[in-house]
Amino acid sequence: MSDQSSTASLENGPRFLGHPVGLFYLFFAELWERFSFYGMRALLKLYMIYKVFESIGNGDEVSTIIYASYGSLVYASPIVGGRIADHILGYRRSITLGGILMAIGHFVLAIENDYAFYIALAFIVVGNGFFKPNISTFVGSLYPKGDKSKDSGFTIFYMGINIGAFASPLLCGYLAEAYGYHWGFGLAGVGMALGLLVFQYGIRKGVFLDQGLPPSEERLNKKVLGIPNKTFVPLMAFLFVPLIALIISNYHYLFSESTIVDVIFMAMTVGILGYLIYVLSQATKEERGKLIVAILITAFMTMFWGFHELSGDTLTIFAERNVSLSIINAAQTNSLNPFFIILFSIPMSWIWVKLSNRGLNPRTPFKFAFGLLLLGLSFLLLAFSRNFGDAGGQVPMMFLVGMYFLISMGELFMSPVGLSKITDLSPAKIVAFMMGVWFLSSAYAFRIVGAVGKALAVTSEDGGTVTGSAETLAIYTDGFQNIAYIAIGASVLVFLISPLMNRWMSDVH
Repeated sequence: MSDQSSTASLENGPRFLGHPVGLFYLFFAELWERFSFYGMRALLKLYMIYKVFESIGNGDEVSTIIYASYGSLVYASPIVGGRIADHILGYRRSITLGGILMAIGHFVLAIENDYAFYIALAFIVVGNGFFKPNISTFVGSLYPKGDKSKDSGFTIFYMGINIGAFASPLLCGYLAEAYGYHWGFGLAGVGMALGLLVFQYGIRKGVFLDQGLPPSEERLNKKVLGIPNKTFVPLMAFLFVPLIALIISNYHYLFSESTIVDVIFMAMTVGILGYLIYVLSQATKEERGKLIVAILITAFMTMFWGFHELSGDTLTIFAERNVSLSIINAAQTNSLNPFFIILFSIPMSWIWVKLSNRGLNPRTPFKFAFGLLLLGLSFLLLAFSRNFGDAGGQVPMMFLVGMYFLISMGELFMSPVGLSKITDLSPAKIVAFMMGVWFLSSAYAFRIVGAVGKALAVTSEDGGTVTGSAETLAIYTDGFQNIAYIAIGASVLVFLISPLMNRWMSDVH
């Protein structure tokens, strides 16, 4: 179908509340996918420490290494899945394949077996690579070029993400505590299956019109080793699962102090930096300044996500051992961040619009500096909680709630603006590359999670399970204080160099 007829189809297609009907099917599909992902994530660290590695004294450290490796691969896999969708499968087939793989992974987690545990994580890694990047791109494809309702459509879509992320830790965390971890993992699998069913129902109803189809039937049916691509790609996805499981499970140090995943990311870093240095050397003065700012905000965003993602690792264990929880359990504390994002995202967006209308909207470097400051203050608040610990090392829950409030507000200062600025600041010929680097920042963030988690790992001398005490409180709060100093230091640095960054950004706000 030609671009003109495709645009006409989108403009004349059925709408609901001013948006393409397909948006709401993708909204519910993504809601349930995020329900499954964050429900599983809320339980993962606790499950590893108290079930998988219960009998070893260094369960904290081993579980952190696996969590960091898993997280890095989960957020790196969309780079591959997105390329395959663009060139071979299209969005529909990629989302379906990813959903099936992730559903299998969540259901396999419900099996009480150590080997099944690693296979399950690998299924989720590979599935996320096909699902995550393509459903977001699919939303954009439903709107004709220049459609002013597109931005609000993405706002609706991202609200679905946070609703799923908010509800799942509460429900999965409840089932895990009341009936066992595998019931919680099983519910996450049900959520993924529901998301897949909603998506398939939308396809059958024709709500996506002619969007999301393979870019070329010829490429889709082209044979590799005698097998059509439409069959070869899913086959290879399944065959990669054991390899990913092996990489995740090999938590022993293989290269001095590094795991296989560490080495992979070290090699990626060398390649990315080498290419960026080459591009900088070829760029004009204005392009060079903008690209340097794009690199800087990506680096600072990586730091932010690195400490933010401790919510599924060290912060969950801190809540389990050293927070006097009421109403919710440790796994359910993972709902606090999406709760605050849902509560404040629309008011914050309204504030930026009002400030823009008055010419008072702060420039990007200031927003990043303030977001990093809020990050630092959030961990400083947790460090301060040690002064209120009881004899058993338990601190009031209000400190954890306050921490999540501050870090969520910091996220709203940084995350929404960062993505759009990457496209504005990057030279046209490498925009796609820089977008890939931006998304990889979440994968690199888990390298920080691994380093912090290992530094704050509590080892049991008798080889048993670690319980909360004044000693564990001191270990965690000392670590939180160091994180606070690093984040606040980064904030001060951005404030100091913001005049230079503003000059480099030129006409980009």
